Order: sequence, then C-alpha cells, then structure tokens
Amino acid sequence: MTDTVSFNAESRAQVGKGAARATRRQGRVPAVIYGANKDPEPISIDPAELRAARMQPGFFATLFDIDVDGNGQQVLCRDLQLDPVTDTPMHADFLRVTERTQINVEIPVSFMNEDASPGLKEGGVLNVVRHVVEVICRAGAIPNDIEVDLTGLEVGDAVHISEVSLPDGVKPTIDRDFTIATIAAPTIVVIEDEEGAEDEDAEDAEGAEDDGGEEEADGDDGGDESED
Repeated sequence: MTDTVSFNAESRAQVGKGAARATRRQGRVPAVIYGANKDPEPISIDPAELRAARMQPGFFATLFDIDVDGNGQQVLCRDLQLDPVTDTPMHADFLRVTERTQINVEIPVSFMNEDASPGLKEGGVLNVVRHVVEVICRAGAIPNDIEVDLTGLEVGDAVHISEVSLPDGVKPTIDRDFTIATIAAPTIVVIEDEEGAEDEDAEDAEGAEDDGGEEEADGDDGGDESED
C-alpha cells in the first residue's frame, strides 16, 4: 500500500484565470478539490511541497492528506498542469476519497529476479510492453507496484497479467489476458573484420602483379625465338 503524504493548503476566495494568475504571482499553485457530492473547493498550495511530492514515484497513485485552514481532507491528484518551458506546476485537481472509495489508478510495474532468467543470462533482452498497469481498487489499498517474477523465463517467453499475483481487491481494468513483458532474442550485428579485408585486398593486388609479370616474361621468350 502506498504511503499517505500530508501538506497544508490555503483556501482561495476567487476563481477563474485572473485569480489563478494572481495566486501564481503570490508564489503559490492554484488548485481545486472536488468530488464526494460536495461543492468544488478552490485552494492554493506551496509549490515546494507539490514539487517534492511529484518527484516521488507513483505520484498519481499517492493518497494526500490536505489540511485546508484546519480542515483535513483525503484526496488523490487526478490532474497536474505543468509549464511547458519550466516544467513547474501551474494547476492541480484533487479528488476527495475515503478508504473505501473504488478508484481507477495506474500502478508501476517492477521486475524481479532478472539473474534467475536463463533467457536474460544467455543474452536475451527484457522487452517491457507495459510499464504501468491500470487497476481498480480501494483508495485505502493502492499497491506501491506490481511485481513481475522473471525466474525461469527463456528467450521467447512472455509474461501475461494472469500470471501475476495481485493483492486482494486489486483488479486490472482491461478485461483480457494482456502481455506485460517478453524475453526477446538478442540482436546480432555482424561487423566485418577491416584488417582481414585489407589483407584480402593486398593478396588480390599481389596476384594481379604476378599475372602481369608472367605475361611479360612470355612476351620476351617469343621475341628471342623470332630473332633466331
């Protein structure tokens, strides 16, 4: 289960593009909390806290405890807008949840026991088809990652979602047995031996010179016979 991250927020009285720009000029990030059959609540967040949370893996699968002027709320970030040039947070949308709220969330895939895969030890390549898997689960039971065991896999083998052990209450949103990864055959690149090629060229050149010398010798013999 993912850890819950806490940070403070301040309520915003004004909404709209102008109010959001004013909030950013004050050095804070405008955001909104919505859901749970309640009115949307505009807030502002310390950008340093938001950046620190965003740098951690599984940001969109992390539960946040946001304290808005003394009122604590448990939320998930559902959208984060970034500046296209500076990559700094510009606006965030948070969804109110409870421990039992069923949500769709993308979970990162991690691979274990690569050293125990004969295919990889023989030079095969791990071809990751899905780096994340979207699942449905309770907000209070979001897994940190989905572990895939590579033990015993040979070149040409594939790992499907049906072969992965998921925690109780966690189900993929895709209703078919999709592939997560394969062990691909190694790519073999044939590199010509330049030294060998140079030696062959030299031998061909020497052969051509020898042939020319023999022809000249034959021509001299013919001249001597005519003089006799």
